[in-house]
Amino acid sequence: MAVTDLFAGEIATELLKQLITISRKSASCRSSAEQLIVYIQEILPIIQEIKITGNELPQHRQRQLDIFSETLSGGLELANKVLNSPRWNVYRNLRLAKKMEKLEKNVSRFMKGPVQAHVLADVHHVRVDMAERFDRLEWRLGAMKIGVDGDGGWLGAAVKRVEEEEKWCEDNLVNLGGTGLELGKMKVKEMLMVNKDGKESNVVGIHGIGGIGKTTLAREICKDNEIKSYFSNKVFFLTVSQSPNVEQLRSKIWTMVSGNTIMGHGDMFPQIKLGYNVDSSARTLLVLDDVWTHSVLEQLLIKIPGCKILVVSRLKFPPSVVDCSYELDLLTESESISLFCHFAFGQTSIPVCADKELVKQVVDECKRLPLALKVIGASLKGQSEMFWTSAKNRLSRGQPLCESHEVQLLERMKLSIDYLSERERECFMDLGAFPEDKRIPLDILINMWVELHDIDEEEAFAVLVQLSDKNLLTLVKDARAGDKYSSYYEISVYQHDVLRDLAIHLSNVGGINQRRRLLMPRREAGLPKDWERNMDEPFNARIISIHTGEMSEMDWLRMDCPKTEVLVLNFSSSEYFLPPFLDNMPKLRALILINYSSSNAILHNTSVFSSLTNLRSLWFEKISLPLLPDTTTPLKNLQKVSLVLCDISKTVNHSAHLFPRLSELTMDHCINLTDVPSSICQMQTLKSLSVTNCDSLQELPSDLGKLSSLQILRLSACPNLKKLPEGVASLGRLKYLDVSQCVNMGCLPEGIGGCSSLEKIDMRECPQMRSLPVSVGFLRCLRRVICDEEVSWLWKDMEKGRPGLCQVPQECFTLDWLAE
Repeated sequence: MAVTDLFAGEIATELLKQLITISRKSASCRSSAEQLIVYIQEILPIIQEIKITGNELPQHRQRQLDIFSETLSGGLELANKVLNSPRWNVYRNLRLAKKMEKLEKNVSRFMKGPVQAHVLADVHHVRVDMAERFDRLEWRLGAMKIGVDGDGGWLGAAVKRVEEEEKWCEDNLVNLGGTGLELGKMKVKEMLMVNKDGKESNVVGIHGIGGIGKTTLAREICKDNEIKSYFSNKVFFLTVSQSPNVEQLRSKIWTMVSGNTIMGHGDMFPQIKLGYNVDSSARTLLVLDDVWTHSVLEQLLIKIPGCKILVVSRLKFPPSVVDCSYELDLLTESESISLFCHFAFGQTSIPVCADKELVKQVVDECKRLPLALKVIGASLKGQSEMFWTSAKNRLSRGQPLCESHEVQLLERMKLSIDYLSERERECFMDLGAFPEDKRIPLDILINMWVELHDIDEEEAFAVLVQLSDKNLLTLVKDARAGDKYSSYYEISVYQHDVLRDLAIHLSNVGGINQRRRLLMPRREAGLPKDWERNMDEPFNARIISIHTGEMSEMDWLRMDCPKTEVLVLNFSSSEYFLPPFLDNMPKLRALILINYSSSNAILHNTSVFSSLTNLRSLWFEKISLPLLPDTTTPLKNLQKVSLVLCDISKTVNHSAHLFPRLSELTMDHCINLTDVPSSICQMQTLKSLSVTNCDSLQELPSDLGKLSSLQILRLSACPNLKKLPEGVASLGRLKYLDVSQCVNMGCLPEGIGGCSSLEKIDMRECPQMRSLPVSVGFLRCLRRVICDEEVSWLWKDMEKGRPGLCQVPQECFTLDWLAE
């Protein structure tokens, strides 16, 4: 990877630039310079192949390439001397010309010798190996989605690694050096639990720069046994963010603290009144994380007897608002080294074989910022010494000391992005399209990358795992999944707000009309003024992300977006007028609408769907789906539709004919859905049908068996669904059946054995399941059954011939997922 870095980074660029200049200005060195340019340009494609494969070369090959890269590094120094040598110094110029000739011969010897052939052989070997692996990827992706291999392949392994890293941080971050988080934890606990001078602190703060570990400290305090005992386990954590819906947050706070839960999906939250009776003897701790402004905080500081509030922010709020506050310090030198070494070497000290001074210099350049140490350490893991030296040099040039810590952090984090492949870097920057502090459903991200970067789903998953391994995003498993990997549907993506800031910072380079991404970093009342000032020219962005409140027809700009392929509309309102410029997006392939208000939004201007002829993926969240006009043109390219928290009761039966090539349909937490419309059974191309968390659902259409292409059927958490139609037995291609948390389902269909391709059944938390049909014995492909201990005995006869068939996940009683 050292040579990859050389050619992909600034050294090669500078060297080629210098050689071109020499060929024009220096008569004595022109011939050598021109030949060197040819040699370097010849080997660039080979280096690029090594970079694309991402594989390490054998040690002896890497050593040969390292020697070659050192030769070229010396060539860069020589080129600078040639350009700086005055023309009148004939003797010096002759000596430099001789050295240029020697450099040319050394490079020529490398190019014409056996090394290039060795490298080509290695690259060919890697290419063949990758081809063999990708032949198996289609099956592996299917296994990853449904989890038949138990640990979920690379995705399951990545999730497990994240969980292990989090546990390591919990166990070690507060013990790295006796200070830092340990001291902070002790001080904040004291502020929350001890009265000083007879005066109680009702509002306590934690403040410090971004990426220093404030949220980590707050979560450690929430899990502390003394804190939980003192507050009788009434400890609540709420993320505020830069773009908060204050009224919704106030309602959540009241629900948490008062214990008055809101039943159903009602559109209205109860008004918070200080006169409500709350047990003043019950202590409660409320943590408000990521608070950005004084005005928002004041609106959230609701005085309720017995309730203490812990405010986490980059700002130090005045004593009139926060009674006392703890400033989280940077890590000490020893803590920094331990944290960095864990992510770079897998141990908490510098290995004997490593260059101790070089490691310390890199750690020092991370400025004792935990997030920088974590990300940069992961990016250097397993790299050569020359790679480390290059990283140290780039870090040292990163930012003058007069800049703020936030700017320094962004500049240093940029190093880890520079070392990504081009595709990984582009995918990382796409993450800036989503609001801060929100979990991103895996489906949205994978679909977006597939459409934007012309890659297959398996390649998108590989990028996801690479970014996770480098700590540039976090894979989060649904708490309800227990300890076993079940399927990728239970995974979401979270990104630290500093990393999101970095993605936006990198995306905002260049003129606004020429950027590949047009992003709004936070919610605003309308579109940015600089968009309006530049609307006379087309916007060439391939992805546009908008974050506003309610939008009427007059609020939109008439933008021309001929190259846009992904449009993300984040908003918070009960009514929303779709942007008229959708008519000017001929290449749009993915449309994502997410409503963050407390009530479902009614859409207007739905006639624009007729112009979206290239649309392939559609995600609606918290929308009251409209009846599309009769004149709507069928969306012949649409393949994926996801409807989350939507009211769809009046629309699906009338819209099925508009999606003739639909392959995936997801309906999650959908309001008033009592039965799945029979018109869905006309979608012969449907491969995946997910109807989950729909508590009103009572039955499925009897002709479900007509879905001859169906491979995945997910019906989890539908408590009023008591049985499956017998038509399920006709689904000969079905691979995955999920009826988990269907608490009133009493049995599987009698003819379930007809599902000859079925590989996995998830039937966790189905306590009414008393028996199995005899036909389960015909499920020859069945490899995994996830169920509770009480149900596992039903499978004992089949398990005799298939050891390990049943998996019993650890029971999970946490309700933390309700806050998402």
